[in-house]
Amino acid sequence: MTDAAAPQGPGAQSIGFFRRYLLRGDIALAVGIIGILAVLLVPMPPAILDLMLSVSITFAVMILMVSLFIQRPLEFSVFPTVLLIATMLRLALNLATTRLILSNGHEGTQAAGRIIETFGNFVMNGNVIVGIIVFSILVLVNFIVITKGSGRIAEVAARFTLDAMPGKQMAIDADLSAGLIDENQARQRRSDLENESNFFGAMDGASKFVRGDAVAGILITFINIIGGIVIGTINQGMGLGEAVQTYTILTIGDGLVSQVPALIVSVAAGLLVSKAGVVGAAHDTLYKQFTSYPQTLGVASAVLVVMCFIPGTPWYLFLPMAALAGYSAFLLSRKKIKDKATADRAEVIATEDSKPKDEPISEALALDYLRLELGYGLLPLINDAEGHRLTDQIKALRRQLASEMGFVMPSVRILDNMQLGSQAYSVRVKEMDAGEGELRLGKFLAMDPRGGDVEIPGEQTKEPAFGLPAAWIEEDMRDEASFRGYTVVDPATVITTHLTEVLRENMPELLSYAETKKLLDDLPSEHKRLVEDIIPSQITVSSVQRILQTLLGERVSIRDLPTILEAIAEISSNSQSIMQMTEHVRARLARQICYANMNPETGQLPIITMSPDWEQAFIESLIGQGEEKQLAMSPTALQGFIQRLRETFDEAAMQGESPALLSGPVTRPYIRSIIERVRPQTVVMSQSEVHPSVKLKSIGQV
Repeated sequence: MTDAAAPQGPGAQSIGFFRRYLLRGDIALAVGIIGILAVLLVPMPPAILDLMLSVSITFAVMILMVSLFIQRPLEFSVFPTVLLIATMLRLALNLATTRLILSNGHEGTQAAGRIIETFGNFVMNGNVIVGIIVFSILVLVNFIVITKGSGRIAEVAARFTLDAMPGKQMAIDADLSAGLIDENQARQRRSDLENESNFFGAMDGASKFVRGDAVAGILITFINIIGGIVIGTINQGMGLGEAVQTYTILTIGDGLVSQVPALIVSVAAGLLVSKAGVVGAAHDTLYKQFTSYPQTLGVASAVLVVMCFIPGTPWYLFLPMAALAGYSAFLLSRKKIKDKATADRAEVIATEDSKPKDEPISEALALDYLRLELGYGLLPLINDAEGHRLTDQIKALRRQLASEMGFVMPSVRILDNMQLGSQAYSVRVKEMDAGEGELRLGKFLAMDPRGGDVEIPGEQTKEPAFGLPAAWIEEDMRDEASFRGYTVVDPATVITTHLTEVLRENMPELLSYAETKKLLDDLPSEHKRLVEDIIPSQITVSSVQRILQTLLGERVSIRDLPTILEAIAEISSNSQSIMQMTEHVRARLARQICYANMNPETGQLPIITMSPDWEQAFIESLIGQGEEKQLAMSPTALQGFIQRLRETFDEAAMQGESPALLSGPVTRPYIRSIIERVRPQTVVMSQSEVHPSVKLKSIGQV
């Protein structure tokens, strides 16, 4: 049927409304809760009441079955909410049945529905006293035994789970730092830990629902009996015996219909909270743990045989049970021996298979790109109780470098090294020493940012990253050091700062082919076409890698990768020289380079220029043609240039300036190759890299 032929009447619109709204789970739940609350106020006919009582019993059985079959308690984390809904449903039905019993009880035992009448007659069997006693015992079992025990287990589980959370969180962080799990697994474990704490806390409170339900059941039953007898004898003119018989059957039936589901739900709650720490369905766990020790069944069989010889004992009952227990013990013993033999054979086979196998040569060749080795005394840095965890600072460092330099540093593997001093650490790049130092846990490192000595009582030392004079001071001297203008850092920050400098010095080496390929693959979709146009038709990934390494070697950020690729596309048709391509890329990044070296206070770019004589000397020292050009300056001239360079920059440093050296575009890469050996922190810029919007401040001339 087409849409044009679809029925358009009011009935069709009503059906569409029903399908659209009432079949939605959230709307259905809301309607159900409102319906339960409506039962408290609106009188219910016996037929509808029978239907809802059967729903209550079915709901309770479903809760019990789910509690039996789940593998872990957290799989039924909605149980506290379900328990509240089930309790509300029972209390609402209890009130509805109370209304019918007190209003229509004089009409007979069928006044409150067939289910209540059936339960009352079945349990009482015509005897009022028996019915009251059975109902009382049932309520006491639920209230004193099951509910109280379940509530106590939930209370203890909630308390122990909360107390164990810090230790479990530290274990997760330690596994993450050691590389045993990744960040997604750590995040999932933390989520499970939080859910477990919330669940047992909710179960501790939810157990009060069951206890309150039991108390309410007792009070409602007492009120129904007394009130029914009074109404029946005074208002309805019934005899005392008839009123007692009728209203007791109705009340006990009503109480049983309410308490049986309550007892079932209480058992489900007890199963759920007592299953803490056990994984697997209830039947699997019970069978596995009861059959793990066959000797227990053997001893039980022997005890039953002995009981058969006690005078008056029904031996015809105990003897078959003893035979069954003994035979089960025999079968389980044989199975256990067979399983042990199978496991031993498997272990022997596995051992034999592992002996002739050599370790794959690839594992011996694998390198850790970044490794941080700690002495045993520094291991608390991984899980600092005060929250200054070294692993968190390293994660922040990775994000900072990615934001500043566009370089995603490799993961840092943290290991303990017993060969190091207890307070020592070592930073390794591709398993080669790149930096080392010593720390003092519980103390703080104070440094004078001007490079002077620290005049505060403490252990004098050198800051490991920059070699500045420093001192390890006690925590109570921290405020005084800050007041004097010293920089004060904790041990974890010392390692992070040192690691940052090591990374900045070794970024070109750490930018591998795979990392370059990943940077290109992760570009936004609008720049994918540019990559496809130039790679591999104009330039290879390896050449792009070398250009990026050259930029990182001079601490130029490669975050603006699209601009770098555009510059490569412009120059690649004229030259394939890595040096010339890099210089063209730097010219395109002029604004970025200028602003990275600008004085933030004055908004000016401090520079030291090359004198025309030295500029001409470098140009005349270039030999070769095109891409074969090399610098061939005499050692005496180079020594004089380096000496003059140091004097000029030392004078600028005394003025509080950190200028860049400005040279011609042709000579810049050659001058940089000389300066990086004597003053690697000095920035060398060409005149083509000065952006027109930048204000220059000339400090001097070489």
